Parts: sequence; structure tokens; C-alpha cells
Amino acid sequence: MRATASKNTICLWFDGAAEDAARFYAKTFADSAVGQVYRAPGDYPNGREGDVLMVEFTVMGIPCVGINGGPTFRHTEAFSFQVATDDQYETDRLWHAIVSNGGQESACGWCKDKWGLSWQITPRVLMEAMADPDRAAAKRVFKAMMGMVKIDIAAIE
Repeated sequence: MRATASKNTICLWFDGAAEDAARFYAKTFADSAVGQVYRAPGDYPNGREGDVLMVEFTVMGIPCVGINGGPTFRHTEAFSFQVATDDQYETDRLWHAIVSNGGQESACGWCKDKWGLSWQITPRVLMEAMADPDRAAAKRVFKAMMGMVKIDIAAIE
């Protein structure tokens, strides 16, 4: 995979951990892989010659590049990956992979990985239930979701 082959590549800023993050994503999510790793040809403000400067990778088929740009910029919830899951097993597996690897829980199916990147682990059944034409049913689902950390499909149904 080469980031330059895609017209649109998500660029994620890391503080020295771009390769670690890319390898974790490749191990955790289907259709993910680590591509080219670029090393700095010389010293730069936040690193030394030979340090990993940039990593090309895919996350669930989405082309990304991780840049080790230093501590200046941090990830926020303004950007997140939303992962549609098919069942509780997949929801639990992905949630626990992120949280148990130094991440943290948030609310309504959101969590952060140890690098500060936000993830929405969202069962498809939740989105379908919130789009229910029976607005009272959709409202009950929404209210239940608002009280959850990790989404519980049985409670949604």
C-alpha cells in the first residue's frame, strides 16, 4: 500500500509512536495492514536521523499515514473512526482490544486508544434501531444508549 496511490489519505499525527499505533491497528482490525515505514534522513526538531518519521498503513481498508510530528498536536474527539460491528462478540472484542491496550472508556460506544485517537465501536443494530420509523421506539433506544459506556446489544433490542 502506498499512500500516494490514493487521492485521499487520512494523516494522523503522533508523538513518536506512529509505527506502534499502525501495528496495533493492523493486528486489531480486519482489512488493515502496515505498509512503508519511512525513516528520517537527518535530524529534525522532534527526532534524530534514522527515527521513524512516517508510516503508511490501512485501517479497515482506509488509507492512512502516521507522522511522528512530536508533542505539538494532540488527537481530539473531533476526529474518530466509527467501526460498525455485527454482534456483541465483535463489539466486545474491539472495545476490549482498545481499552485493555492502554486506552480508556468514554460514553455511548466511544473509547480512546493509548495514543489518544477516538473510536466509536457501534453495533449496526444500534444505528438501525435509532432510525426506526416508530419514533417512540427510537427514543427508547437513544435513551438507553445515552446511559451506556460500551454498547450492550441486548439492552438496545
